Amino acid sequence: MTEVDDYSARVLDVVDAIPPGQVMSYGDIAEYLGAGGPRQVGRVLASYGGGVTWWRVIHADGTPPPGHEAAALRHYLAEGTPLRSARPPVRVDMRRARWSGSGSGSGSGSGGA
Repeated sequence: MTEVDDYSARVLDVVDAIPPGQVMSYGDIAEYLGAGGPRQVGRVLASYGGGVTWWRVIHADGTPPPGHEAAALRHYLAEGTPLRSARPPVRVDMRRARWSGSGSGSGSGSGGA
C-alpha cells in the first residue's frame, strides 16, 4: 500500500471524527481543513476511504457517492441519520445531519459544496 501523504491523513482523520448519524460534504471537509477542495477530498476517499466511515461524506445536495447509494443507506438507517428520502435518489437531510466539525456533535455546519 502507498504511504498516505499529510493532506490525505488529515482528510481521513476528519472523516473518522464525524459522529454516527451525522455527515459532512466534501466541501465542508476542505473548508474545515482550510486546504484543497471537494474534488481533492473525493480523490482521497476514492484512494483510501475504504477503511473509514466513507458514507458520512456526501455531496452538498445530500446524496451519497454515486454507485454506493444502497450501502450508504444501510449505514444511514443503522445510525439514525436524518433522511429526506430513503428511496432513490437517497438523500440525507443536510440541515439536520450536517456536522460542523466542532466537538459538540451538533449538526450546525456552515453550508459548503
